[in-house]
Amino acid sequence: LNDNLTFKAKLIGSDPSSDIALIKVEAKDLPTIPFGNSENLRLGEWVLAVGNPFNLTSTVTAGIVSAKSRAAATGDQLGVGAFIQTDAAVNPGNSGGALVNAAGELVGINTMIYSQTGNYAGYSFAVPINIAAKVVSDIKKYGSVQRGVLGVVGSEVTSELVQKEGLKVNEGFYVADFAEISAALAAGIEKGDVITAIAGHKITSFGQLQEQLSRFRPGDKIDVQVNRKGAEKTFKVTLRNMEGGASILKQSSALDARLGATL
Repeated sequence: LNDNLTFKAKLIGSDPSSDIALIKVEAKDLPTIPFGNSENLRLGEWVLAVGNPFNLTSTVTAGIVSAKSRAAATGDQLGVGAFIQTDAAVNPGNSGGALVNAAGELVGINTMIYSQTGNYAGYSFAVPINIAAKVVSDIKKYGSVQRGVLGVVGSEVTSELVQKEGLKVNEGFYVADFAEISAALAAGIEKGDVITAIAGHKITSFGQLQEQLSRFRPGDKIDVQVNRKGAEKTFKVTLRNMEGGASILKQSSALDARLGATL
């Protein structure tokens, strides 16, 4: 810690997709930071990035929020498609550090930068705390992250797509196809529909679609609003798991890991 106290930690679980892990230490009276609500962040809002870049302990940099639900730069291997983008200086050693708002609330976990040199070039990305908190909660409760899957394939609505397909809306997620087992298809959503809202939250990009879905687990029933040739329709969709079922997936046993296989 910052005061040179050192603890042995037990790894409870990790999620490579979001680069978040849950660890447990046996200690008393450790200071904690309050969690904020990353959905309440506003573009242009001031934020602070805390970390240890280049082994410079407890470095704080300031910036503003450029975008929310931002898909990462090309080459990103993470499954998070909804980053908070800021211009707070972040460098190697900042990863895993706190992104806090002006009230000192944790709103994100600094994760990556976009750079051609490997050092900060004006853009940094953080996993929203609402996503990170659910990842941690799922690991603690189920042993692994439970992701609700909609089962749609498509793209963001663009002016070219509006012209090509004769769409009646300028924003949203265009449904071009479905997964082999699709919760959306089973609920009545069709090819050519444009998803405009999930659980009452407006959808204008793929990042926003992913961010809203990340709040739910398999088996959850959510309202999905679509525009179908100008008509607004709402469908009650029961989300599925990664295997196509609607149940919570159990954690893989330790034996599977020792064999080097995922079963």
